[in-house]
Amino acid sequence: MAGSLNKVMLIGNLGADPEIRTMGSGDRVANLRIATSESWRDKTTGERREKTDWHSVVVFNDGLVGVIEKYLRKGAKVYVEGALQTRKWTDKDGNDRYSTEVVLQRYRGELTMLDGRNSDGGGYEGGQGGGNFAPSAASSGGNQGGGNQFANADLDDEIPF
Repeated sequence: MAGSLNKVMLIGNLGADPEIRTMGSGDRVANLRIATSESWRDKTTGERREKTDWHSVVVFNDGLVGVIEKYLRKGAKVYVEGALQTRKWTDKDGNDRYSTEVVLQRYRGELTMLDGRNSDGGGYEGGQGGGNFAPSAASSGGNQGGGNQFANADLDDEIPF
């Protein structure tokens, strides 16, 4: 293979309200903590098991930061797409530390809010501003309800041609 790929896609819930900061340059950055979970039934005991992983997400896109600040709260379900980056820093004791984060750069990355405004986890339901950032289950490639996406549509049985 001639190239390489650094791409991360996550669907999960915010573990805390987003943290919005302003950098020295005046640009704003959002920090998110996203939990992804998987569950299964233990074959030997029959017990239900669950494993949760926590992901640090950093958003440098100012448009997305504005949407995050306005609409996202703890518990909101989101889809994020970005790249993994590891940064090195020194703690207060002088030890080198490393942090690996999912980063949404200024012109790369995607954020889709999967909750409606009235659901438990905050979020936003499209149709009232928000521009291209308005979420929909269809934009994330799936139907969240698990049912027929045309269930509420008024469809005729006749074919129009």
